[in-house]
Amino acid sequence: MTEKQLPLARPNITQVEIDAVVAVLESSDLSLGPKLPAFEEAFADQCRRKHAVACSSGTCALHLLIRAMGIRDGDEVITTPFSFIASANCALIEGAKPVFVDIDPHTWNIDPARIEAAVTPKTKAILPVDVFGQMVDMDAILDIAHRHDLRMIEDSCEALGSTYKGKPAGSFGDAGVFGFYPNKQITTGEGGMIVTDDAALARLSRSLRNQGRDGNGGWLAHPRLGFNYRISDINCALGIAQLHRLTEIASERTRVYELYQTRLGPEKRLTLQGLRPGVTPNWFVFVVRLANRYNLADRDRILVSLREKGIGCSNYFAPIHLQPFYVEEFGYRRGDFPVCEALADRTVALPFHHELSSEDVDRVCGELRNQL
Repeated sequence: MTEKQLPLARPNITQVEIDAVVAVLESSDLSLGPKLPAFEEAFADQCRRKHAVACSSGTCALHLLIRAMGIRDGDEVITTPFSFIASANCALIEGAKPVFVDIDPHTWNIDPARIEAAVTPKTKAILPVDVFGQMVDMDAILDIAHRHDLRMIEDSCEALGSTYKGKPAGSFGDAGVFGFYPNKQITTGEGGMIVTDDAALARLSRSLRNQGRDGNGGWLAHPRLGFNYRISDINCALGIAQLHRLTEIASERTRVYELYQTRLGPEKRLTLQGLRPGVTPNWFVFVVRLANRYNLADRDRILVSLREKGIGCSNYFAPIHLQPFYVEEFGYRRGDFPVCEALADRTVALPFHHELSSEDVDRVCGELRNQL
């Protein structure tokens, strides 16, 4: 008998979300309708921010924010090499240089102790990433940003629902960004969000999102260069329904995380992501790190073997600085950020979603142990 397939991720969709989307489809407001401001208002409340700007992806949200902040050619943005590539690409698209800082081996986030040495007269912003739902050391990073008069952009695309000292992800820096791809804590299919307390920044981001239009101008009036980074009311309706269920979704994800933690936490051949004091995470994925005696080839062999057993899995992440374009453009090589590289060579992301039962997690953990 063939064992059931266990996908790496699966969106948590109920009849509530289906009904919300159908209601929009049955209306005449498929885009720029009432669901857009409703989603933005609800999301701003979730993040304890004054403004939220919804757009077509987390990448678009970050790009809009960097453009709206005036970060441009010759500027530098300090960030982590252990992330999805968009967190660095969005600076590069505007002509700015991503300046990488190695990571903390315990939390897997950017190491605050290394940031200050990377600050130069060209530095305009610090862009930390809340990797896998684990929030960064906000106090330390904000202190550096304030002392050097730098912008602080929170890439919280993987951390919706996480908190640091009781405050939600996205509520700390000059602005934060979120993404809603189907593997995230909530999904809009494709979509993203900027959150900020800066009214001018929000207003400019809305204009740039909508082909450079201003709120008081006509459809064919474009006072500035912009993009079509709009998000439809269909996506927003899905997002509103998902956001209303965030506590329920987070509880289900925590249940699965704790099943894995109980089974794999004591395993000496693996390390789990360390939790920073004061952080309550809403986990994005469940990733283990193989012990140092395993190498990249061992990790890749394990991934292949798990997939052959019907278990969805992946590496998370490949170092950004070793992506071919970054090597060609900047001359990066192995050894430049050794903590990041040692982790990236040994990561295994296991199935992580609400449909996993205790028996499913037992099966995943058993198969993983068999490959170690």
